[in-house]
Amino acid sequence: MTGNTDVVVIGGGYAGVMAANRLTQRDDVTVTLINPRPTFVERIRLHQLLGGTDDAVVDYSNVLAERVRLVVDTVTRIDAAERRVSLAAGGTADYDYLVYAVGSGSADPRVPGAAEFAYPIATIEEAARLRPVLDAAPDTAPVTVVGAGPTGIETAAELAEAGRTVTLVCGEVLGPYLHPRGRRGLARRLADLGVTVVDGPDATVTAVTGDAVRLGDGRELPSAVTIWTAGFGVPDLAERSGLRTDALGRLLTDETLTSVDDVRVVAAGDSAAPSGLPYRMSCQAAMQLGPQAAETVLSRLAGRQPAPVSVGFAGQCLSLGRRHGLFQFARRNDTAVSLGLGGRPGAKLKEFICRAIVWQLAYEARRPGKRTWWVRDGRRQQMLHAQRDRFVASSAVTPGRG
Repeated sequence: MTGNTDVVVIGGGYAGVMAANRLTQRDDVTVTLINPRPTFVERIRLHQLLGGTDDAVVDYSNVLAERVRLVVDTVTRIDAAERRVSLAAGGTADYDYLVYAVGSGSADPRVPGAAEFAYPIATIEEAARLRPVLDAAPDTAPVTVVGAGPTGIETAAELAEAGRTVTLVCGEVLGPYLHPRGRRGLARRLADLGVTVVDGPDATVTAVTGDAVRLGDGRELPSAVTIWTAGFGVPDLAERSGLRTDALGRLLTDETLTSVDDVRVVAAGDSAAPSGLPYRMSCQAAMQLGPQAAETVLSRLAGRQPAPVSVGFAGQCLSLGRRHGLFQFARRNDTAVSLGLGGRPGAKLKEFICRAIVWQLAYEARRPGKRTWWVRDGRRQQMLHAQRDRFVASSAVTPGRG
């Protein structure tokens, strides 16, 4: 391809910023980042926004390359045939390549009363709406956190450390990602903070009211403030634009993160489903998928075949208040092992990781393409082969007897 190439990146989260920065290593590429907010949101600190220990935002000037043009707006439609996106404020933006990095948000709870009475916190706007509600409630008012994944655990611990009366409703298992050894350490820390953990087969919420949460066994837990962290969804932009997605709405791609419908559309982060086997929704995956999506575009511009995606995991890191944390180590394929780091060292490691992520974004802005620090998960190819074998087996037709 000769002449200038216009690349539009939709979404200014971890994956989108990494992709936009990586793309600037070519002088003949013009990069436009479209994001609905004027500041970068540290989603991994949103629980601190609720606890009043961090504002969870960073100015884009600190993490975005100077050559990236930031447009504060929302994309309402992708016209793949015309290579154009429509904006909520009016107008359009044309592209030669598109990086789809819209991220994730709160899922529809589909539980009676949850949409009306529970507060989701997957975005900074949702967390900001909840903050004054918590401030107005007495310290002794019961707070119920629904969902015992990382967001729910960190939120429950942060609020309990601040003196709140917190119940964490797990929906069967506390910290399902964790190794049993890590789960036991987590349970001890939550008990020390005074968090009431409700788990087991009946710890599923069936209804939410203005002052209570009802469980599957009929129990009602008093709740002046109910916080909903159970599950994440993705925007339906790709589906509304006629691009194929998985059941959750993530853009279906091949192993180079290229849309199965359009070679000019590449996905990254929580909104990508490579080969129908998406990675765990996480900052850890997004920080690796973003630059690899950019490399797919750059490879095509250079006339090279893009490399298949390669994401390796180190584990899962949880803050349990400001003084304790837990790092659950894992294999590269994201399977937890028995090794973990807790207590004060765990808290320091969590804070180091949070700061290091912002540093990595800024480093990519200054020196795009200089660091390729992700590692290959060798088991992914085995999973892909197994998936193809199952598909072939299920598609086989047994000849009839004529």
